[in-house]
Amino acid sequence: MFVYGGLVFLSALFFAPFVWLAMTSFKPENETFSRVLPSRLVWENYAKGLVHFPFALYLRNTLVLCSANVIGSVVSCSLVAYGLARIPWGGRNVLFGLLLSTMMLPAQVTMVPMFAVFKWLGWIDTFLPLTVPAFLGNAFFVFLLRQFFLTIPGELTDAARLDGCTEFDIYRRVVLPLATPSLATVALFVFLNTWNDFMGPLVYLYDDTKFPLSLGLAMFTSQYGSFWGQLMAVSTVMTLPILVLFFFTQRTFIQGITMSGIKG
Repeated sequence: MFVYGGLVFLSALFFAPFVWLAMTSFKPENETFSRVLPSRLVWENYAKGLVHFPFALYLRNTLVLCSANVIGSVVSCSLVAYGLARIPWGGRNVLFGLLLSTMMLPAQVTMVPMFAVFKWLGWIDTFLPLTVPAFLGNAFFVFLLRQFFLTIPGELTDAARLDGCTEFDIYRRVVLPLATPSLATVALFVFLNTWNDFMGPLVYLYDDTKFPLSLGLAMFTSQYGSFWGQLMAVSTVMTLPILVLFFFTQRTFIQGITMSGIKG
């Protein structure tokens, strides 16, 4: 009883900011900070906010970035993880240790060198710096998928080899279908990180027609900071898809995290 009560309390505590955000989006401007509940519902905040804010354009840019990053991360990380988990070759554990060691580097340390490289390549003010790295793998996601691949019985892959399958066929036809929960977890992680990413677009994008929602919302804040109702309305519309996505995928997400940690 006390456990469930504590869980309900913590859930309400973490959900309270979104509730306040949604309620404020319906308040008149003069009640933004003076009342907890709005005296009347002001639907015009959504109409005016979405007119002033090019939501459709920024949403399209965000979905392009999210789609490219999800595809790139799932493909590249699963390939690397399969090679480290299912194919025996000399030095793979050493290479895996070096790969994990890169997780200790803060993003701020590599930001300037990466910016210099992308500038030399002529990729500044394009989507390439925000999408191409996803196709080169990510240490954490490689680790996550490798841990799951290690739990797959070796008899399945051995039987596939006896049937004449190549390593790529085993990876595509045997391992990937069994790894659906972990792949979905990686995809969800990448989608959420890309959807909420602010620093990357801020560093690499200058043209406001290429801004994603996160950066566009920051620009909207600087331009319409005094119109709190409209700002909260746009923020609510931006946040709601993430909540809905996690609500429908939480079972797969938790299953992927749990099954990936069975074997070290």
